[in-house]
Amino acid sequence: MDMPPAAPLPDLDWARITESLDAHGNAIAPGLLTPAQCAALAAGYAAPDGYRSRIVMARHGFGRGEYKYFSYPLPPLLQQLRTALYPQLAPIANRWNRQLGINVQHPADHAAFLQRCHDAGQRRPTPLILEYGPGDYNCLHQDLYGEHVFPLQVAVLLSRPGQDFTGGEFVMTETSSREQCAEVLPLQQGDALIFTVNQRPVPGARGWRKTAMRHGVSALRSGRRHTLGLIFHDAQ
Repeated sequence: MDMPPAAPLPDLDWARITESLDAHGNAIAPGLLTPAQCAALAAGYAAPDGYRSRIVMARHGFGRGEYKYFSYPLPPLLQQLRTALYPQLAPIANRWNRQLGINVQHPADHAAFLQRCHDAGQRRPTPLILEYGPGDYNCLHQDLYGEHVFPLQVAVLLSRPGQDFTGGEFVMTETSSREQCAEVLPLQQGDALIFTVNQRPVPGARGWRKTAMRHGVSALRSGRRHTLGLIFHDAQ
């Protein structure tokens, strides 16, 4: 598989990202990948090697479209992204767990967290690339995969909205005991969306309360859409 090599990553405004994650459960990091990197990753979807499995969504009731999980060793760029982003997100994840009364703290280093996953039998890599065509969509879901779940994940849009495809908006829903709401997140090629995997803390009159988050993709009207998904825990 001909994948783009690792390269210096742009500086991200982590103060703004943290504020947005706390307020909304998601944050957009503009231009995490270059157009060339995006194009190379999307083109690599057709490669016969480098992936451990291919999932056709309709066969499992997940929606329409398909995706592939990368195999280990990951392409250098994906390994770099996972390794570099995790330490920035771990303090947020740990604070959220404390606020929710969850007695789990994640190590500062991603390799140490992966070792925790692997020791528990979660050894299959979870980074993936998704492909949608006209009429395809992704049902609202959560990417859990096992006992050890890192509370945040990242999706990077590899295609150009309005040029490569139309429709196909990224959608998040939030459900608590008091209310439900949905949000459509506008992304451009190369933008990363950092978002809640499962649940996040929300301040209330009597302290912190849990709100459940799900994510999906609305139906494409035309073209083809590719997305890179970075999940920090591995699967059973």
